[in-house]
Amino acid sequence: MEGIEHRMVSVNGINMHVAEKGQGPVVVFLHGFPELWYSWRYQIVALADHGYRAVAPDLRGYGDTDAPPSFKEYTVHHLVGDLVALIESLGQDQVFVVGHDWGAIIAWYLCLFRPDRVKALVNLSVPCFRRNPLVKFVEGFRVSCGGDDYYICRFQEPGEMEQEFAQVDTAKLMASFLISRKPGLLMIPKNRWVASISDSPAVTLPSWLTEEDINYYASKFEKKGFTGGLNFYRALDLNWELTAAWTNAQLKVPVKFIIGDLDLVYHMPGMKQYIHAVEGFKKDAPLLEEIVVVEDAAHFINQEKGDEISTHIYNFIKKF
Repeated sequence: MEGIEHRMVSVNGINMHVAEKGQGPVVVFLHGFPELWYSWRYQIVALADHGYRAVAPDLRGYGDTDAPPSFKEYTVHHLVGDLVALIESLGQDQVFVVGHDWGAIIAWYLCLFRPDRVKALVNLSVPCFRRNPLVKFVEGFRVSCGGDDYYICRFQEPGEMEQEFAQVDTAKLMASFLISRKPGLLMIPKNRWVASISDSPAVTLPSWLTEEDINYYASKFEKKGFTGGLNFYRALDLNWELTAAWTNAQLKVPVKFIIGDLDLVYHMPGMKQYIHAVEGFKKDAPLLEEIVVVEDAAHFINQEKGDEISTHIYNFIKKF
């Protein structure tokens, strides 16, 4: 972590916290939920050592970046607007982009809206989602993923999950998210899920996640809260409405995609078929060059397999 610098940047009407290290071509790292710039700690150091300038923001609503109160200020147009302004602030015409989870989703939209800004993309865990013009996003998840207890559906009601999360020690909550290796659907029955976390014994952390790491995450979420991150999910149906013009549009940026074989996204209904089918992922992202399925890896793969993911990223972007 030594040598990582921190600063605030004014972008798209908000103040954004950025962590960065190194000199050279810029690589922008986009984190997911419930994470921070810190999720890329291994990759920031590795890519800087390889001669790149690694830049990892706290996304809108997270960490030390501003968190507008309304979910309507978390649409993909807002989030992509933040990134375009960030790229401008770095003095760059084009950058490499690496995304994970929600960061991957935002990266897909960045490539869809502003492909001129992206040299190449490495995305982890979440492939691009084909927009169904007949079914809104949340209803689609509700039907295909087991109903109202599916986590994306549970996250929709403002304030509800914030109250449930508040019933659990934040460090314990963060550990339960980050070390989960259950590849099935994440179901969050009302109150029962948080009770199971509260009642569970202390966990043994894996080698890639220390008490110091957990405490850093917890300190930021205790200060900021979870509303900003949850607002990404609450804007899903609004995103569906706002992106009608891009139905069936293709992503014309060179891509490498990486996912763990235990990732809960990989085990969503129909996801494996979509990722690997000729008429699936490759059709929507015709410049998709490589799909990597990492064995014995779960959702937070950039942390769990830090060195391996850093090598995958470097081996791909060095070609451009």
